[in-house]
Amino acid sequence: MKKKQKIYGYELIINLGGCNPEVLSSKKSLQSYVNRLCDLIEMKKFGKTILKYFGENKDFTKGYSLVQLIETSSITGHFSDKWNTAYINIFSCQEYDHKKARRFTKRFFQANKISSRLFIR
Repeated sequence: MKKKQKIYGYELIINLGGCNPEVLSSKKSLQSYVNRLCDLIEMKKFGKTILKYFGENKDFTKGYSLVQLIETSSITGHFSDKWNTAYINIFSCQEYDHKKARRFTKRFFQANKISSRLFIR
């Protein structure tokens, strides 16, 4: 008899390419993404979004990064101005519709490439 696996959480890792540079470089757009994503996957934000532009010493590190704590864990994102790419992690102890989150994220950033992986931890 197999023992039932205990699940701590669900982590969706999304890599996007060919994103709209105007969206990636707009603090207002990135805040809107976090707000809309949390509503979509029914996650309650815990505190304000940390959204900073930095990495200007090197061309390939320049861009925004964000951290949004949610009551069940966090959403993080890193955005490259040089390559028009986005790297997003959604981790939650609460189950959520990862397919919906993936579709929404691709559409929001107007990406022409996407790869993702869901980890059950």
